[in-house]
Amino acid sequence: MKKLIFLALALGMLLPIALAAQTYKIEGLWYDADKQIKVQFYETKSGVYEGKIAWLKEPNENGKPKVDKDNPDKSLRNRPLLNLVFIKNLKSKGKNKYDGATVYDVSSGNTYSAKVELTGPNTMKLRGFLGVSLLGRTETWTRAN
Repeated sequence: MKKLIFLALALGMLLPIALAAQTYKIEGLWYDADKQIKVQFYETKSGVYEGKIAWLKEPNENGKPKVDKDNPDKSLRNRPLLNLVFIKNLKSKGKNKYDGATVYDVSSGNTYSAKVELTGPNTMKLRGFLGVSLLGRTETWTRAN
């Protein structure tokens, strides 16, 4: 009986450690915070991760596919938003953390530095910022089916 109680206590103490050490995968489809887009995260041949727009809740505007109309580069303003790679160079730093990326904001045409932390198997916090991480905004994204 004492051995059974000891075993139960030991497992109870080890379970939180095992859960904290769990690594989650960034690859797959994710909804943005407003569930307006689905982003496909994938690993490139060079070992970094990118995110592209795989689905838009409202893919058309005035009967035509939405384009990157706010891009500061006039030559890119007619490119479609669908399949646009807007998160680039995301590097794994271990323990569910990624940084070193840039994120292009299609609604403003601005590009920001970015980092990601996977807080669970189906949630991530994406932070876009200028210069230092303190000057930015964090969104919580959820894994899409």
